[in-house]
Amino acid sequence: MHPDNLHRDSYDFDALSMANPELSRFVFTNKFGNQSIDFGDPEAVLQLNRALLKHHYQIEHWSIPKNYLCPPIPGRADYIHYINDLLGETSTEQPVKGVDIGVGANAIYPILGASIYCWEMTGTDIEERSVLAAQKNIQGNEKISGKIEIRFQQDRGSIFKGVIKKGEYYHFSMCNPPFHASEKEAEKAAQRKLKNLGLTSSGLNFGGQANELWCNGGEALFIKRMIRESVGFSSQVGWFTCLVSKRENLPRLYKQLKKLKASFKTIEMGQGNKISRFIAWKF
Repeated sequence: MHPDNLHRDSYDFDALSMANPELSRFVFTNKFGNQSIDFGDPEAVLQLNRALLKHHYQIEHWSIPKNYLCPPIPGRADYIHYINDLLGETSTEQPVKGVDIGVGANAIYPILGASIYCWEMTGTDIEERSVLAAQKNIQGNEKISGKIEIRFQQDRGSIFKGVIKKGEYYHFSMCNPPFHASEKEAEKAAQRKLKNLGLTSSGLNFGGQANELWCNGGEALFIKRMIRESVGFSSQVGWFTCLVSKRENLPRLYKQLKKLKASFKTIEMGQGNKISRFIAWKF
């Protein structure tokens, strides 16, 4: 985990429960003598996220509609910190501006970017309900409400077109793309997670709407589309970045970037035993 990430240590459930008393209902002592929650319980995870956001980032009000993705905040914060490192490699005037493609109902990346680094963030999404929920999360917190704008992407076939306006400049873009190629593939992945937690029921905290979890061709095709479209916005975005969940997709993405003569790098992030990564490119 990034050295600046506030979540490098174990959760302090006493402090978190003080920040959000609702969390205390779900805290128990496990067989190792440590405090924990049932990470298979969506309500427990929701209350943990509320506690983390309030305790560490002074976000007073945050929620998501039922069956929408509930993001693991430590890993999301890592992406923000590593983007900040990326921006530090080049001269960056203030204020830093970023755009989150597929912001979702939780709006977690703009919230963290604005809270941690005071970035000015724009979030985009193709689902109106997600846009409305994200806007509610922003408007409910005075600390960040003036730093974040949420935009509806009306054209489902476009990524940057229609949401990055003429004359705008962003120091970076970011994206957590749909990982899976189909609903069936997404369900199999959810079952694997459940098995790792020693659970058998489905529909727990691995929620998510179709556009959050899968798209035709999966993440490789989605990111290739993003790379192709990014050429037309090369003067309006400093660094384009995107999470890549499957390492085996990297060679195809590198081939696409080389073809378009982009400069690029892959940045790895470690959260416990899990290694994640994002690819960054510019023209």
